[in-house]
Amino acid sequence: MKTWKQNLNIGLTKAQVEESRRQNGPNTLEQEKRTSFLASFLQSFGDPIIKILLVALAINVLLFFRNFDWYEAIGICISILLATFVSTLSEYGSESAFRTLEEESARIRSRVRRAGGAEEIPIEEIVVGDLVLLQSGERIPADGILVSGSLRMDQSALNGESVEVKKSPAAGEPTENLAPEDPYSLFRGTVVCSGNGVMRVTQVGKATLYGTLARELQSETRNSPMKLRLEQLAGTLSKIGYIAAVAVALADLTHAFLIDNGFQWAVIAAQCRDFHLVVARILHALTLAITTVVVAVPEGLPMMITIVLSANMKQMMRRHVLVRKLVGIETSGSLNVLFTDKTGTLTQGKLTVSSFVTGDGTVHTDRKSLQKGPELWRLIELACAKNNESLVSKQGIIGGNATDRALMEYALPLSPKVSGAAIQSQIPFDSRYKFSAVTLTEPASLVLVKGAPERILPACRRWYAPDGSIRPLTGTSTLKSRLSSMTGDAMRVLALAVSEKQVSAEGSFENLILIGLVGIRDNIRSDAASAVRRVQKAGIQVVMVTGDNQETAAAIARECGILHGEETEWVLTSAEMARLSNWELKERLPSLRVVARAMPSDKSRLVRAAQDLGLVAGMTGDGVNDAPALKQADVGFAMGNGTEVAKSAGDIVILNNSFSSICEAVLYGRTIFKSIRKFIIFQLTMNLCAVSVSVLAPMIGIDTPITVVQMLWINIIMDTLAGLAFAGEPPLKEYMEEPPKQRDEPIINSYMKSQIGGTGTYTVVLCIAFLKLPFFINAFQGRDNPVYFMTAFFSVFIFAGILNSFSARTYRLNILENLKDNPPFFIIMLVVSLVQLLMIYFGGSVFRTVNLQLTDLFKILLIASTVLPADFIRKLYLKKRGRFRGV
Repeated sequence: MKTWKQNLNIGLTKAQVEESRRQNGPNTLEQEKRTSFLASFLQSFGDPIIKILLVALAINVLLFFRNFDWYEAIGICISILLATFVSTLSEYGSESAFRTLEEESARIRSRVRRAGGAEEIPIEEIVVGDLVLLQSGERIPADGILVSGSLRMDQSALNGESVEVKKSPAAGEPTENLAPEDPYSLFRGTVVCSGNGVMRVTQVGKATLYGTLARELQSETRNSPMKLRLEQLAGTLSKIGYIAAVAVALADLTHAFLIDNGFQWAVIAAQCRDFHLVVARILHALTLAITTVVVAVPEGLPMMITIVLSANMKQMMRRHVLVRKLVGIETSGSLNVLFTDKTGTLTQGKLTVSSFVTGDGTVHTDRKSLQKGPELWRLIELACAKNNESLVSKQGIIGGNATDRALMEYALPLSPKVSGAAIQSQIPFDSRYKFSAVTLTEPASLVLVKGAPERILPACRRWYAPDGSIRPLTGTSTLKSRLSSMTGDAMRVLALAVSEKQVSAEGSFENLILIGLVGIRDNIRSDAASAVRRVQKAGIQVVMVTGDNQETAAAIARECGILHGEETEWVLTSAEMARLSNWELKERLPSLRVVARAMPSDKSRLVRAAQDLGLVAGMTGDGVNDAPALKQADVGFAMGNGTEVAKSAGDIVILNNSFSSICEAVLYGRTIFKSIRKFIIFQLTMNLCAVSVSVLAPMIGIDTPITVVQMLWINIIMDTLAGLAFAGEPPLKEYMEEPPKQRDEPIINSYMKSQIGGTGTYTVVLCIAFLKLPFFINAFQGRDNPVYFMTAFFSVFIFAGILNSFSARTYRLNILENLKDNPPFFIIMLVVSLVQLLMIYFGGSVFRTVNLQLTDLFKILLIASTVLPADFIRKLYLKKRGRFRGV
């Protein structure tokens, strides 16, 4: 291949392109191999609750094989398959939406110069040695060196710095690896702010700096709070199930050997010597014990968790939040600390003119007040539009740096006299002299000067009044005070002035006439301050991590409400943080509010420090430099306009880049966790009742109070429908006023234990009383058909469960509170009730039911409804004791 200078005007031939692609590979990033749907489906079986279900299924199949009693086994199998399938489908579909974003970015095309002339090709077809033609607004497609032209680059995608960097052609072939600080190096993912040039490609695809960072994101992250809590719950349920099983087995053996024989020890001893009888009774006790374990397992829980996550994922999409990983939603609700970027998240992401100060010190925050003085406004228009490297085109404002574009936007729409003014000569901005100047032919020889206030203000002797008159500049102290105030508010301030004679390129000014001071900054979003307050009120510490200097960062943090002026609040620079040991950083972390001049490594270190303290840490970011921290954080919030690498590393993509959308993610995360807890209350109450009745009823002479088919309805169908009902619980503002849950906080809290134990115990007592008390027996058994009484009992059990669901969904005394915000709940419970009625009147021998008289059905509903006042009394008691905090 020829040298870089020889290639400058020629470009690669077709053969050279193929040879380069063969040697260096294509210009595509190395992506994690997408897990197939089948593999993802199989991985879902690693869920802790699913593991319990699999064990229960195996025991069930082995135990009941000889009787071919497959109903329970089939029910558990359906529950496992549906839960894992829906979970896999939801996350697979979310990942597909993310892949679509990646495919859209791959459609970007670049202009290259090859032996056949200039052509436009997809970025993946670019090879090492290609000459890429660059202009303002284009994204660099690969790594390389600038060989011609001059560019100003936005490298924030790599280093987080919003300051534009000037790039000039390399004097020769670089021999060392390229670095962002090199004056000639260009990197994939960075953007041309202004200028034109030609780049020779030196690295493509995974060999680029962009691709190297992408490969570093393969490390495993720690388990989510939800997985930890489910593992704890699985362990708790296993212990409860085993203890209950042992108790049931011992009770059964006691009943069989002792109670049935009236404690006659001679008869008991004789039976114990009968080997076959002993084995039969032990096998019966073992069967009853394992049945207890199977019934105690909450089959509907995995399905409900999947349903509630999937349902809320769709809700969040409507709020500009794309969830890549389902567990990321729930984890958002557990956040303790959130490390957030400034640019584009808290701020609008672009520079705008915020204020204008005239020579008398008057501050104008609205240009309409300036336009009342047409002569002064005309000078402002000329100074902003003509002493500027930006241009106005059909596509909008193009070229120039961010400051130039802000000034041009401030002057628009230009009046005909201003837009038609011709430029005679121009002195471009030079960082050494900190000014630029332009001489116009119309008005004749008008010299406009723009530059740093410290360069311009000392040479100003007069100023333009709003009416266009020129007055002596006497209030310099006021102007300096205004300047100090503006810089303190994170503004970049420029001075605009008129010179009555030509100025030199070195800027020898004298007798300038001040037009005014322009304050430019990246304004905070209108909803940023309120969103920060919401997050802080939710007990989440917000830490702003930015590349800005300490003064600017502190000013923005104060305006957003991150800093409150308290002495205990820390604002650190990257250098100051580097001098802290890990122990010292952890000690200061609770009071940390701002990290200025932040480096990419600082973000990962902050996340590690928070996690070492047992906190759930969130991180926002949009650049390649943010990707490692996004990956490491418990929840990574990638911005919608960010790089593909950042989106790949994040769990959630904030499509509108707004901090308020992060608030929504936190709110929905908390809502999901509460919905899961409400469902667990309902399901464990049902399972407690089913297990207790199944165990206690035989001891009072009632065999099989609930049949296997009826248990299938209770454990599977009703639980699944209830899962759908609780999945629609509304996100309430009050959830954002609660402190975050601890990472290892158990799913079942004291309130839940109270409701499961209290309501469950009352329902069990009600059911046993119904089966044993003469009052109920005489009321429903006098129908010449014993199945009639058992149908009435089954109906009481189910309707009590349905009514318990209303108590489970709210800790309030009014069980209908906020029910209108979850219409599916009432509809689903109505459907469950209707299905129950169908079972009563059409179930027949399959469901062991017969037709109930309407008067008896009314009595059953009245008996079942007593669970509501019973739970009302429990809630009232907790409220008076000050323990009325709910789930």
